[in-house]
Amino acid sequence: QVLLVFAEEDEQSSGFRWACDKAGFRCNIARTPQAALECFLDKHHDIIIIDHRHSRYFDAEALCRSIRTTKASENTVIVCVVQRHTDREESSILPLISAGFTRRYVENSSRMACYNELIQLEFGQVQAQFKLRACNSLFTALEKSQEAIEITSEDHVIQYVNPAFETMMGYQIGELIEKELTEVPINEKKADFLDTINSCIKIGKEWQGMYYAKKKNGDSIQQNVKILPVIGQGGKIRHYVSISRLCNDNNKVEKTCECIQAESQTDTQTCRHKDMRKGSLDVRSTTSRGSDGISQRRRSSMARVHSMTIEAPITKVINIINAAQESSPMPVAEALDRALEILRTTELYSPQLGTKDEDPHTSDLVGGLMTDGLRRLSGNEYILSAKQTHQVAGSLSSPISLNDIPPRITQAMENEEQWDFDIFELEAATHKRPLVYLGLKIFARFGICEFLNCSESTLRSWLQVIEANYHSSNSYHNSTHSADVLHATAYFLSKERVKQTLDPIDEVAALIAAAVHDVDHPGRTNSFLCNAGSELAILYNDTAVLESHHAALAFQLTTRDGKCNIFKNMERNEYRTLRQVIIDMVLATEMTKHFEHVNKFVNSINKPLAALEENGNNGDGESIKTVLRSPENRILIKRMLIKCADISNPCRPREQCIEWAGRISEEYFAQTDEERRQGLPVVMPVFDRNTCSIPKSQLSFIDYFIIDMFDAWDAFADLPNLMEHLNNNIKYWKGLDGKNLRVLRPPP
Repeated sequence: QVLLVFAEEDEQSSGFRWACDKAGFRCNIARTPQAALECFLDKHHDIIIIDHRHSRYFDAEALCRSIRTTKASENTVIVCVVQRHTDREESSILPLISAGFTRRYVENSSRMACYNELIQLEFGQVQAQFKLRACNSLFTALEKSQEAIEITSEDHVIQYVNPAFETMMGYQIGELIEKELTEVPINEKKADFLDTINSCIKIGKEWQGMYYAKKKNGDSIQQNVKILPVIGQGGKIRHYVSISRLCNDNNKVEKTCECIQAESQTDTQTCRHKDMRKGSLDVRSTTSRGSDGISQRRRSSMARVHSMTIEAPITKVINIINAAQESSPMPVAEALDRALEILRTTELYSPQLGTKDEDPHTSDLVGGLMTDGLRRLSGNEYILSAKQTHQVAGSLSSPISLNDIPPRITQAMENEEQWDFDIFELEAATHKRPLVYLGLKIFARFGICEFLNCSESTLRSWLQVIEANYHSSNSYHNSTHSADVLHATAYFLSKERVKQTLDPIDEVAALIAAAVHDVDHPGRTNSFLCNAGSELAILYNDTAVLESHHAALAFQLTTRDGKCNIFKNMERNEYRTLRQVIIDMVLATEMTKHFEHVNKFVNSINKPLAALEENGNNGDGESIKTVLRSPENRILIKRMLIKCADISNPCRPREQCIEWAGRISEEYFAQTDEERRQGLPVVMPVFDRNTCSIPKSQLSFIDYFIIDMFDAWDAFADLPNLMEHLNNNIKYWKGLDGKNLRVLRPPP
């Protein structure tokens, strides 16, 4: 919220009013100091802009001081508008700062100058004030915490202790602040205990354990302590936070200290380091599990740790299990322990392949599509895209209009609303430019230009730019694949259940996401790029590398040139919402989260809908609407929609399925060839062009990724024709495999 304090309307105040409207800020105007103060006390504005150019109307500095005397102004940014003087030396801003102003603005009635000023304030000082405002809540939580909390600087100078710490240790806060830690922790059983703690926390790891500490009166108390280093400016440790709890009399069993370090996603996926589970607070006691008292103590400790007030669903599940353990006999408690171990892994949704008789095709597909590769020590690097020149609107020829499409292309798109539409016929008719033509037709059918408030020529330019940045040299990940996914997306959006669920903005986002979801794809997997040390892998920290690149580049290409910026006329908040949905859908095509997306869809949507039908509530529109229309479930549906569109090839008519299988196999063959040339790890060894069985690879992919996902999607969207094609294609590949044929088609 912005408060403008100007005695009279002029170009400067008009400029700020226009800027507030453009930025989407709520704006109030006051003409007198009294009106300004009353308005501020009522609205509590984030920004106040006071006119200091004409002292004859009111004293701007006096007004600022008056506002600053109020409690509400503590986190308010106050800007002073001063006259522009070109004929005299710059004056000092110290009097303005003394009066309470945050910033000085030299008069400039340019609307864009006013807008830029507001945006800088929003993303600078206003956001900083929001954080400071939130600190009051955090300090309230610390003050009320029953655990003793002590915060020290990097040099172990005490910065803060809470009341619980004062009560536990017998000190007053004034006796501790700015004092060095003179009382070192004493552990009677380990002389080098302090060194053990310091060696852990000084390298950025958490430490947890028990030690004896002395109170002010000299008494020794045993504490269960967790010490956390806090990384600050420059990536260095700037503070240490110590959280302590008194041990009960029956809880004095010695625990070994644990160094705790967060487990990286890559480590989890490739190494499965079980010892790193110690990062959670319920670390196992090193004493024997045979003692009932010890196990009971450990379970009580675990339950306390997880009784947090801010809980994720998985935390609630763990709490329920912990509570059940309290009164369970030992065999049940141990079984629940094993359940907790499983729940605390990061890969809850990924099936674990067995080690015996494992299908090498499935294993290689999982390794190639669902991991970020193996780390290499060699210096070879695979350079991609970071320095590549991308096609922009100005470098392309003028695209054709929807009304001027050649007859052959029009004929090829006649049945584009049907699932059996042949994308390869359109590819041939358009000389490998199907995305522009199919995009124009589908976007027109869904009224995309009307929704975005953009012209057809802008849409044509955008489609051409996006298509130009697909690599036609890729056998699979080219603009034909993009057009195919766009077609599947449009087909799914036309299904009745999907139409009931999604809003117009969701449909627009889905179609745009489908068009851009693989833009600038290099024809190599994420694992390859990570192993090769590509610039993109480094840029995106080996995480969803390609998907992040596709989403980012799509918006860069769109917004850098007004000729193809289909978003340029959108209202700001609506654009942000649309952008968020597009990014989320593109990132959903990344395969490492495949089973998470599918399982969430089944559990949150399929099963509740099935339960309603079983209970005879099929006609209960409100109950179904509640399931379909919740924001969380709509996100799951949009992710599932684009995932199914992206890998729908096995559900296409047989000839199309065979063609896509040949194209993806060739791309994987080419990757294996390059990995061997460069001495990189071969992430999918079965995709050797001399030995690979394409039928086996297709059956493995269908069995592992496709069947369950399309069963779930069919149950939701009702797609009997797709499931019939899928069953026929499975029979076809099994027929070839049964004859030990490794090729796409049987010999004549």
